[in-house]
Amino acid sequence: MTDIYNGAPVNEPERQMYFIEECKKLIDGMGLFADGKKPTYHISTFGCQMNFRDSEKLAGVLESIGYTLIDSEKADLVLYNTCTVRENASTRVYGRIGYVGKLKKEKNPSMVIGICGCMMQEPDEVEKMQKSYGFIDIIFGTHNSYKIAELLYTLLMNRKAKEKDPSLKTRVIDVQKEATGIVEDLPVKYDSTFRAGLNIMYGCDNFCTYCIVPYVRGRERSRRSCDIIREAQDLVAKGVKEVMLLGQNVNSYGKGLEEDITFAMLLDKIASVQGIKRIRFMTSHPKDLSDELIEVMARHENVCKHIHLPLQSGSSRLLKRMNRHYTKEDYLLLVKKLRDAMPDIAITTDIIVGFPGETEEDFIETLDVCETVSFDSAFTFIYSKRTGTPAATFEDQVPEDVVKERFDRLLKVVSRCSAANAARLVGTVQEVLVETVGHELSDNSSGNTVESISTPDGTTALTGRLGNNLLVHFVGRKRLIGEIIKVQIDECKDFYYIGRQI
Repeated sequence: MTDIYNGAPVNEPERQMYFIEECKKLIDGMGLFADGKKPTYHISTFGCQMNFRDSEKLAGVLESIGYTLIDSEKADLVLYNTCTVRENASTRVYGRIGYVGKLKKEKNPSMVIGICGCMMQEPDEVEKMQKSYGFIDIIFGTHNSYKIAELLYTLLMNRKAKEKDPSLKTRVIDVQKEATGIVEDLPVKYDSTFRAGLNIMYGCDNFCTYCIVPYVRGRERSRRSCDIIREAQDLVAKGVKEVMLLGQNVNSYGKGLEEDITFAMLLDKIASVQGIKRIRFMTSHPKDLSDELIEVMARHENVCKHIHLPLQSGSSRLLKRMNRHYTKEDYLLLVKKLRDAMPDIAITTDIIVGFPGETEEDFIETLDVCETVSFDSAFTFIYSKRTGTPAATFEDQVPEDVVKERFDRLLKVVSRCSAANAARLVGTVQEVLVETVGHELSDNSSGNTVESISTPDGTTALTGRLGNNLLVHFVGRKRLIGEIIKVQIDECKDFYYIGRQI
């Protein structure tokens, strides 16, 4: 089928823009959607904010082709953007695949089903998809997700050829072992009109012994600062008020670039862009958190005084075994520096319980750090063995019952500290970015929802986010969504607040 691509540009993103237009023509020419009906698509995303950002890009390309988003897997094209960091994410993906396969067989045989993301960078998973899930049409990984238009075009052309020769196979598999570069400037469908993620780098060079990310996301690749600044300016022009800078380890931004630039220098530039009201970033690796970055954070009012700083363990012995490149004492010193510079900073973290070889003494060290730091919140995880990582081969795995008991103890400490920190804002007036009508949003950390309130004067229950990243529920007019307003904090509910507009 080489002749199909003779007119396609070689360079990106021009090549994918070409295939967007070719997909439009092909879909129209095949008469699949008569009477003005538009093809529909649905994307289910698993995993981190990088995955959700990738899904926004996939959606942007599909909508440029002519697809319309629906909130159901009963669509003409269904994509699963997968995660493989923990086993439960992979299990959930297989559950959805089984469901949509049955849906395709019984309701819509021409449905296109695609699997992409981190799981598809693992050869064993790709092989499993090939052998056991014959109804899957497109398989691709993290390194070439930008090629969705080209892959869809290839599939549709294969289907067209199959009409003449039923023996032909139509499935498209395109998984790159290594990342070859960065492709941006393709259409994006943002989930929000006032908040947006902004990729500053891709990949990870840290190779923590428990983590699969460097193997499925590739080595670190930083974007040029001029491209990032231009995108930030474009977001402001579109009405975006809050920007989240994204990278597997934003603190190591700049490595490999021709320009001499650090993450602190980049953050300083972005904070100076007119119109950006709030800037967040994640994720920060403690080993690369510089004094320069702390100074920039403290100096700029529009940089949220919140940092997500993964601890993983409070035991220096385990941290070395995890290949984290810092000690308990190093971490506590960083926290002191952050709080000396910004006394009101909110510090959140990640903690793993049950890493191979963890003793009771190691776990007590973790509890000690939690008590000392008093984290504003913590994502706590039971260690999940990932094939292909060094830790998966460690023989001293911790018994499940021991891990569960420690996990419960950790949750109690973290919850107590979080609640105490949150309570300090009661009675204060805070700036809040209004995000949604209250009944439409659930606080994932607690599972709490707020019922909708409607009053004769047109007010309703609203939910917004403070600079410390916690939610506040209050009554106001719906037109406030997307605005930054002042709210008095009247009551603390551990993981969220109840307040009133000032």
